[in-house]
Amino acid sequence: MRAADLLGPTGPLARVIPGYEHREGQMRMAEAVQRALEDRRMLLVEAGTGTGKTLAYLLPAILSGQKVVISTGTRTLQDQILDHDLPLLRQHLGTPVSASAMKGLANYVCRRRFAEFVAGPRAVEARYRTALPLLQEFHEASETGDRAALPALAEDHPVWPHIVSGSDTRVGKGCRYYDSCFVTRMRERAREAQIVVVNHHLFFSDLAVRGPHGGGLLPDYDAVIFDEAHQIEDVATLFFGHEVGTGSVERLAEDVARALSDEGPAARAMSDALVVAAGRFFGALPDPGAGRAHLGPQVFQGRVEDALFGLDDALGRVEEHLAQRAHEGERLAQLARRAADQRRQLIQIAETPEAGARVAYSEARGRGRVIGSRPVDVSELLRNEVWQRIGAVVLTSATLSTGGDFKFIKQRLGVDFQIAEERVSSPFDYAQQAALYLPEAMPDPRAPGYLERAVREITELVALTGGGAFVLCTSVRAMRTLAQRCAGSITQPIFVQGEAPKGTLLDRFREAGNAVLFATLSFWEGVDVPGDALRLVVLDKLPFSVPTDPLIAARCRMLEEQGESPFMRYLVPAAALTLQQGFGRLIRTQRDRGVVAVLDGRVVQKAYGRVFLASLPPASRHASLAELRTWWGPPGPDETNHATRS
Repeated sequence: MRAADLLGPTGPLARVIPGYEHREGQMRMAEAVQRALEDRRMLLVEAGTGTGKTLAYLLPAILSGQKVVISTGTRTLQDQILDHDLPLLRQHLGTPVSASAMKGLANYVCRRRFAEFVAGPRAVEARYRTALPLLQEFHEASETGDRAALPALAEDHPVWPHIVSGSDTRVGKGCRYYDSCFVTRMRERAREAQIVVVNHHLFFSDLAVRGPHGGGLLPDYDAVIFDEAHQIEDVATLFFGHEVGTGSVERLAEDVARALSDEGPAARAMSDALVVAAGRFFGALPDPGAGRAHLGPQVFQGRVEDALFGLDDALGRVEEHLAQRAHEGERLAQLARRAADQRRQLIQIAETPEAGARVAYSEARGRGRVIGSRPVDVSELLRNEVWQRIGAVVLTSATLSTGGDFKFIKQRLGVDFQIAEERVSSPFDYAQQAALYLPEAMPDPRAPGYLERAVREITELVALTGGGAFVLCTSVRAMRTLAQRCAGSITQPIFVQGEAPKGTLLDRFREAGNAVLFATLSFWEGVDVPGDALRLVVLDKLPFSVPTDPLIAARCRMLEEQGESPFMRYLVPAAALTLQQGFGRLIRTQRDRGVVAVLDGRVVQKAYGRVFLASLPPASRHASLAELRTWWGPPGPDETNHATRS
């Protein structure tokens, strides 16, 4: 049975779903995925927005009979597959599908940690006390323990870090809650399922501790399909790195104090000493400012070196004390391993060479601080640990090519061998549905007068469309500045990222129908607002990576040493992929219509701008507001109800 036939004009979906439209691109992708699974080979497939790529890989995965892991870039897509796409196939194809979800451990309440927290002194603190009745009811009634099933408690509520599971808190079979553990049950369901849906973070977290098969978080598998595969380099870089922060040390200290409560004040004194040593060390480091700051070996001298040795000693005392009692139970042995692991990572970070295969950094995160080191290039790791050790691998996304080919993404991901490739165009008529507005004589974003011109362009574009706009910025500072400057001229509701959780902002935006949302890079991808609520996307600048970021700077140095141009080989194509994602927020269905505006003169004034333009869909292009108004059409009696003119 061929997956393409099931998706075709005479297939079962066409017969039972009213208004079903078969898509040639979807059928072509399904055939390519099915061949890759049958031949146990690697496939790279770019599937434009609206292709229906999810069904195009789900059907071949099911028909293969293989154990297939589907790894997504976001939990949103993970939920869509399990809650919508797989039930659709079960209902209309009569195909038995055994599927299960696995999320990162921090998504699940830990029964042991919850019981300890409730019994501990912090449970009576006001910031935690009000959440406990909700959590108690959830803990007793939930089948999965997935925190997403408790929307009444905010994602960033301070109680979560104290009660969720984690790779550094798992005790294993020695835990009294092991059989009823939510994570244990999740793994049992995954072992029994044919299709296991995870996200990239969990996949690479598993890979970082065990290699592709055996002994890790995931069950053994035959094939992997990576959706939103353009994110793989960033996620792999994170999980092949090391990181220690004030938060991780403080969580260890708190868990040690709980585990050694029978020792009374002595145990609390040891834990408190660990927290004090961590505060002294992280406080001695140079202020990283905004973003990540490079940490060279010279930083770990004098006062910082003394504080590092002090933290190492405090961790060593905890490790030694716990190791002496490790025979009493797995929990104490696991805490000893956590202390040893933090010691090991601290030293590895501090000993990172000034220039080489890894780069060390520090970063302010929330109210705390972290230091870490990450590999500059993960291509060899991916080639050796993933691509060459898994039977079949499919990499897919709406944005994988730059300038018309896969050269850049293949280089970054270590795909330097022969694989199958497929590009499936979007079924949308971009020339009719979308306008690309590139204002003539738009100044360089670094030039005087840019901000004033950008504000004027944004307010006039919002007036033209009657709102329904995303203003996507490349920095928090630019987002806030543009929102403040535009507020006096825009009459529609204005939302700014950070005012409320992301999901709440999107719900408010959809409900308003004419709102203007100012946001940063987290809204450039993975956000889906089909229909008339979103009819204008404004991108303030070309989304180049920050060149002073230690990791970006190290990658550029590596290319320079190889005789390559880091700007054209890395910075431009990486930014082009991000720009495609920003553009992709606009047209989500065949009925959508709207404008994408890029307020960066470099896209038409610089030679490298051709790479960006060649990577974008073939929208109608305009250089003046007069041209754009002609394309948009005359305003109706209520400009906010644009759907009547689409």
